[in-house]
Amino acid sequence: MAEAELKKGFTTIEVTQPDRSIPVYHIRLNRPAQRNALTLAFFSELPRALALLDLLPSARAIVLSAAGPHFSSGIHLPALSSVTAGDSPGVDPAAASAALRRRILEMQEGISALERCRKPVVVAIQGACVGGGVDLAAACDVRCCSEDAFFEVKEVDLALTADLGSLQRLPAIVGYGNAVDLALTGRRVSASEAKAMGLVSRVFPSREALDHGAAKLARELAEKSSLAVMGTKAVMLRSRDQTVEQGLDYVATWNSAMLMSRDLEEAVKAYTEKRKPVFSKL
Repeated sequence: MAEAELKKGFTTIEVTQPDRSIPVYHIRLNRPAQRNALTLAFFSELPRALALLDLLPSARAIVLSAAGPHFSSGIHLPALSSVTAGDSPGVDPAAASAALRRRILEMQEGISALERCRKPVVVAIQGACVGGGVDLAAACDVRCCSEDAFFEVKEVDLALTADLGSLQRLPAIVGYGNAVDLALTGRRVSASEAKAMGLVSRVFPSREALDHGAAKLARELAEKSSLAVMGTKAVMLRSRDQTVEQGLDYVATWNSAMLMSRDLEEAVKAYTEKRKPVFSKL
C-alpha cells in the first residue's frame, strides 16, 4: 500500500528506488528552475513521503538530494509572504498570531520528519544550501556535499529569526560558537569550512562523485541490521537533548527489548562463519 501511494507522485519532490535489488530510496527536491525553493506544498509532501518510506521494508536507507545545480535557496518568498500575511482589516491580531503559529509548527514538523523517520537519511548537497536548505540538512543523519557547495543561515538578512530548526540543531552539530556566528552574520560558508566545523562529514570533488558517494554510503547503511541502525538513530537523537545520565537510562530501556533480536544472533553467527549476515526486514 505504501509503495502504491509513492507511485502516485508528488509536485515538489521525486521519490525513486534506482535499483530494485538495493533497499535504498532517493528523495530528490525537484524544482531546479526555482533553485529548489521550498513551497508550502513541500512541507506537506516531504513528511508524507518519509512516513510512507518508514513503512516500507524495501526502504532501509534514504538519500535526500536535489535536481539542478543548487540544493535549495531556502523557503519560497511568495510562500513566506502568504504565511506571514495577517494585517487584513477586521482580522483579530490574536487570531492571526495563533494561525501563524500553527502554520510555523506545521512547517517545523515537515523538517523534523527527517529525524522522526526510523530509516537513516543521507543528504547530498551541491551548490547553494541557504536558509531552509540548512534546516533540511541539519535534520538529516549524515551530511555530504560537493566542493562547490556553500551554506548560509540567511534568515537574519531577511529580518527574520530562523524558526525551522537551524538554531536548535546547529549548536549540537557545529558547536554553540560556530552556530551563533553563522546565525547572526548570515555569512557564506564554503564546503571546506563546513567540513572543518563539522557541518558536513564528507566533501566530494564533483557532483558526480557526490551522487556516487552518497549512494554508496546509503547502500552500506542498508546492509546493516535495521534494528541496530534504527536503535542507534533513536538513542542518539534522544541523548542529544538529555543529560548523559538520562541518555544512558534511555538506551538501557531500549536494549532491554532489542538485544534479544534475531539480528544479533545472526550477526554473531555470520561473523564466526566468515560470511555476510542476512538481517530481518522491518
